[in-house]
Amino acid sequence: MIDQTDLQISSLDEARHDSPLEFGSASHGGHFVSDSIRLRHSIEVGTDVDDDALSYEEAGPREKILFDPSRTSAAIVTCGGLSPGLNNVIRSAFYELTANYGVTRVLGIRNGYLGLNPASGRQPITLTKEFVEPIDKLGGTYLGSSRGPQDPAVMVDFLQASNIDILLCLGGDGTQRGAQAIHEEAQRRGYRLAVVGIPKTIDNDIPFVRLSFGYTTALEKAAEVIRSAHVEARDAVNGIGLVKLMGRYAGFIAAGASVISQEVNFTLIPEIPFPLEGEGGFLAALERRMRDRGHAVIVVAEGAGQHLFDGAGSRRDASGNLALQDIAPLLRDRIGSHFAGCGIEIALKYLDPSYHIRSVPAAAYDRFLCDQLARHAVHAAMAGKTGMLIGYEHNRFIHVPITTVVGEKKQLDVAGDLWRAVLQGTGQPRW
Repeated sequence: MIDQTDLQISSLDEARHDSPLEFGSASHGGHFVSDSIRLRHSIEVGTDVDDDALSYEEAGPREKILFDPSRTSAAIVTCGGLSPGLNNVIRSAFYELTANYGVTRVLGIRNGYLGLNPASGRQPITLTKEFVEPIDKLGGTYLGSSRGPQDPAVMVDFLQASNIDILLCLGGDGTQRGAQAIHEEAQRRGYRLAVVGIPKTIDNDIPFVRLSFGYTTALEKAAEVIRSAHVEARDAVNGIGLVKLMGRYAGFIAAGASVISQEVNFTLIPEIPFPLEGEGGFLAALERRMRDRGHAVIVVAEGAGQHLFDGAGSRRDASGNLALQDIAPLLRDRIGSHFAGCGIEIALKYLDPSYHIRSVPAAAYDRFLCDQLARHAVHAAMAGKTGMLIGYEHNRFIHVPITTVVGEKKQLDVAGDLWRAVLQGTGQPRW
């Protein structure tokens, strides 16, 4: 349970410079945001609502900034798995820093935190208008990415030697833990470095971020794959389409894509440990569906069904996440053996579009969201905010301490409207 101290934002020093931002009107001062402006954690009112008085610091441009733009150097780093929109964030952050604030030196760190370790030999790129201008139309990240931590002392040595004042970190919880470690090492040294996180997770599982960039693009592309799986299943004799989608700990993509497509018969997510065998299990329900309709489409999130594997895994990947067992081959094999035992010949098609989906260019809404996240991150950094991440709640951008964000995972509310919509659309049992 968080309290108000968990939402307090750190600043490097008092901001004394006038912001160079121009809003094109005589009342432009009204467009600046004061640190005293707070956004309520809960926007509900009523006699049955517990008013916890929690509030966030609102994001946006400040009238006074900490850094003199003409003497400021910034760096941008992209880490972890790919997600649609990374290049859009890089481009918008560059333009906000240079065109609007007047920062003259912006570096692109190559291949994630690896690029902050001189031993990697990956020298940073000096970002220019010519470099960033075309990249928003492309998937992936033009800076490259990598997984895994680096020694915070080594990274801060590099940043300090490069005279970096601002570091924008694009990534998920592992990336933000790394950003927090950099922030803490810089603070220990008395090094005035603004570290600001921009949340990136295609799974949409970062708390305090209602929508993360790449998620709506993922839904659109996943729905296209589901449509193909449905056609393959419908046109075959006893056809089954099995589609695995992203979602290590949260089923937002699987659920959202199922609702969009309206062609899914079973949606399996990490939040619900569905039974496999028995009269009330998944295989029996699938058999009933096949006997009634002659085809079925199954969507499974990559982190679903971990309870079906013997023993709890302890191996972790390079990002520090618990290594998951692959649920799709297990389902494919158990479905095959179940129907063979029933004497029913099936035609099962397995589709895993994960790498395709995460590497495509961002769709329209994600392009807009990327732009806004990037600009708010620059506003925060120029004002001297540090050890924080740009959040998004109640359709407003907010500042949240990184330590608070990485302390929990956001999961799908299985009592909420989205999951009820899945249950209505699929007709699957309410496990």
